[in-house]
Parts: sequence; structure tokens; C-alpha cells
Amino acid sequence: MNISFLGNWRKRRGPASGAALMGAQEEDPQGVAQLLSECELLRARASAAGIGLDDSTASLEALDQMAPRWRDDPDELPWLGNDAGLYLGTVIVRTVPGAVWQVWPDGRPVVRLASGREVDVVEAYQQWAADGAPELCQRYAEVAEA
Repeated sequence: MNISFLGNWRKRRGPASGAALMGAQEEDPQGVAQLLSECELLRARASAAGIGLDDSTASLEALDQMAPRWRDDPDELPWLGNDAGLYLGTVIVRTVPGAVWQVWPDGRPVVRLASGREVDVVEAYQQWAADGAPELCQRYAEVAEA
């Protein structure tokens, strides 16, 4: 993947940090959105389960129905939860008018809605990875209504 801001930043400073991601978001918001939408582990697990992730609300419903085989691996849980939150954010940004990624100074990505409300999509989905709640499609519906 070619993300222009990341290569330029690394040449000047080394590995990316939260502040760098925040600054890069101002410089290249589409590149940051692309980076946040990768969700490699979640996409791999979904693909193995025969679920295609096309950044649609239907794919959120399919993920909610996926057998949680990752729960057998405690090392994978936080990564999968992180990816689930980033994927939810990606679907929101691509389907809810006015929604955009915003990066806080600590590097945490959130979705900012047209109303100005910011939704921390990653935090809650650590719990989703562990026990399946709150459902991704339910959270999407709550955010899309706002």
C-alpha cells in the first residue's frame, strides 16, 4: 500500500506515533482513512469464514454472526477487537454523510459525525471480540441515527 504521508514522515523521523498520525490526518486524510481501513486480522478471519468485507452495513451483520474462533487465542483478542472497531469506523465513514476520521493527540482514531459528536469506535469492540456485544450492526444503527 502506498500511503504518501507515512513514507515521508518515516524518512524524517522514524516509526509513526500518535502525534504523527494526527498531523498526517491533516496532510492526507484519505491516506489515513485507507490505513485505518486495513483491518488485516479481521479481514483474514472473515475471509476464512467465507465472509466478504465490502465496507457495507450488511457486512457488519455478517461479522456479528461469525463464529468467534479467535476467543481461543487470548493474544488475538485485543487485535481483533481493535480491527472490529476500525472496520465499524470505516463503514460509518463510507456510508454516513458527513462522517470523517479524526485522530486525537494520543493517536486514538475516532469517527467525527456531521453533528460534531465524536464516536470512539475502537474502545467498545475489545468487548465485542471477547463476548459478541455490543453488536457491530447495532452500534452502526445508533450512530447512523444521530
